[in-house]
Amino acid sequence: MKILVIHGPNLNLLGQRNPEIYGTFTLEQLNQKIKNHFPELEFEFFQSNHEGQIIDRIHLAREASDGIVINAGALTHYSYSLRDAIEATPLPVVEVHLSNIFARESFRKNSVISEVCLGTVSGFGAHSYLLGVEALKEHLKQ
Repeated sequence: MKILVIHGPNLNLLGQRNPEIYGTFTLEQLNQKIKNHFPELEFEFFQSNHEGQIIDRIHLAREASDGIVINAGALTHYSYSLRDAIEATPLPVVEVHLSNIFARESFRKNSVISEVCLGTVSGFGAHSYLLGVEALKEHLKQ
């Protein structure tokens, strides 16, 4: 089972940007935590600050992955092109967020991608990713 984990804009700054919200771990530490937690799975990790690159990677995943876990960062709240790319893929996609987006600024409470995702995990820090991967893994077993 191969899972693509997509990290959106500014997630390359994990450990530096707003550690009180996002934590003190780096992106590399997060990726390693995911791999260590699920040694039976194959992962590809992708991070970009560019919407088009993320959309292109989703398109490519159709050929090489069994499912996607995505933290779209701020693109979550306004990117209809990202929403359309997720909707167009036959792969199951789980949306994750480190922080509880519903307990933050009003603009963060809306996700334009949620309705085309299998589900959403939000507010559990790095554990959000583990919960998202676990949910995807169970879904793929069905």
